[in-house]
Amino acid sequence: MALFFQLGWFFREHWRTYSLALLMLAGVAVLNMSVPWLIGRAIDALLQAPADTDNTTPGAHYLLALCGLGLAVYLLRMGWRLILFGTSYRLGNLLRARFYQRLTRQGQAFYNVHNTGDLMARATNDIDAIELAAGEGVLSGFDGLLTLLLVLLMMFVVIDWRLALVALIPFPFMALAFYRISSAVHRHFQQALEQFSRLNDRTQEALAGIRLVKAMGRERVETSAFCTIAEEAAASNFKVARSEALFEPVIFLCMAAALALSVGFGAWLIVQQALTVGALASFIMYLGQLIWPMFAFGWLLNIVERGSAAFKRVDSLLQRPDSIDASGTSQPAGADIRLRGLTFSYPDSPTPALGQIDLNLPQGRVLGIVGPTGAGKSTLIQLLMRYWDAQQGAIELGGVGIRELQLAAVRGTFAYVPQDAFLFSISIAQNIALARPDACRADIEAAARIAAVHEDIMGFEHGYDTPVGERGVTLSGGQRQRLAIARALLTQAPVLVLDDALSAVDVHTERHILGHLRRNIGAQSCIIISHRLSAVQHADEIMVLSHGLVLERGNHAALQAADGWYSRMQAYQQLEASLEARDQELTL
Repeated sequence: MALFFQLGWFFREHWRTYSLALLMLAGVAVLNMSVPWLIGRAIDALLQAPADTDNTTPGAHYLLALCGLGLAVYLLRMGWRLILFGTSYRLGNLLRARFYQRLTRQGQAFYNVHNTGDLMARATNDIDAIELAAGEGVLSGFDGLLTLLLVLLMMFVVIDWRLALVALIPFPFMALAFYRISSAVHRHFQQALEQFSRLNDRTQEALAGIRLVKAMGRERVETSAFCTIAEEAAASNFKVARSEALFEPVIFLCMAAALALSVGFGAWLIVQQALTVGALASFIMYLGQLIWPMFAFGWLLNIVERGSAAFKRVDSLLQRPDSIDASGTSQPAGADIRLRGLTFSYPDSPTPALGQIDLNLPQGRVLGIVGPTGAGKSTLIQLLMRYWDAQQGAIELGGVGIRELQLAAVRGTFAYVPQDAFLFSISIAQNIALARPDACRADIEAAARIAAVHEDIMGFEHGYDTPVGERGVTLSGGQRQRLAIARALLTQAPVLVLDDALSAVDVHTERHILGHLRRNIGAQSCIIISHRLSAVQHADEIMVLSHGLVLERGNHAALQAADGWYSRMQAYQQLEASLEARDQELTL
């Protein structure tokens, strides 16, 4: 029952609605207690009525009272269902909103250790279990307890206390069985939730990589792996269902034993003229009403154990501190970027990804970053945008330490275009205007022209209103990259970052886009990361990284004149381009 204490903040916040619902539940329970008593009185009235009486309907007023009770119970049941379950749905919505907000505030380190499928399972299946406990759990607990107390009161006080004591002999055995069953339910449901997370992970990966699965001919292998996980999940759920199924036999066995004891002992009391037939009939009906409290307690233990197991998984993420400290309150006074002795290592990595990086990028300048794969180029950008925090060194933005700035202000300074551009399942225009949903169509088209994607868009049947499908599946890689560039340009952020964002376009398109950028960038700073040196040759400064260290720096002319990595790579890429051009000429 610790779950109800953990959700106490919600119950205190909505105590009025819960109080009203529970008051209606109490009214239903009290009215239900009147039914067996009225029936018992009616039976005695019929048995005691003289045979020659003119009243052909003795006890008719009891029948009218029962009809009135039925109508009142119907209205009260409808009322508490609307109020109680409506409030529990609010809890589910609130937990999902908090869960989503926590996910949006977490840094890259958090997502390196949590899979998407597991997070989705916690946001859906786990919160559903908590929501059920806050609705039906409260219902079954309160209504079951109140009904039990009222039934016992009627059995002990109104009918016969001796008969009631005999009838309750099997109930301690039922309580012991409930304890053992609920413990098994908690254990098995925890395993079922974990298996459901694994199943979600596998499904998400298979759907996201469906093209690769088909291209590699792995349909049978992936299907086999999925079926294995699905069978394990089904086995876990079977264990939960098997444990839950034990509640009902225990209840019926104990209730059958209680009924047998009541009938036997009640008959003896009638023979001794210590009990009437109507009173025994009322007692048996009250005993029948004890079935609901027993089912209610069994159901309560079941869903509370489910909710408790789910709450542990959800609360572990809600209580997890942000991987990035967002306590800064300052605003940057400009977009000048300065790095001093920046050093960073990924968690559990013995080798630094960056070491002793110094940089000064005034606002309005263009910086090119090149180097071999794994040199630390993308890591440097992620540190600038505070996806990670460096262990040593300092990063200043607008003359202020980056940790002293508001996190939203830091992220808003950069318009970031990654190599793997992500598009949402909305129209092209909506994807471009993602950061500025109020942008007019003229501004959207202007950004698309700079990104050299306007002509491609107009070639579609619906133009800018064309839906792009999940993750932009209907577009080519180059079109997705150019749409992402247009989106970044429309944000008008002080610093534009192109992280190998032109890798999927040809050299001619790359030159066209870079030419547009040079003419339209204005006072905006630009950081270009590229494996093609042609993309950075017009930069004010070029930095060559290798194994996290600055290998060379300078402008294009200075680096080309030096006999270093840059000049050798420049010669190699020029030779490669000339060979490709010659092959094209021979083909034509």
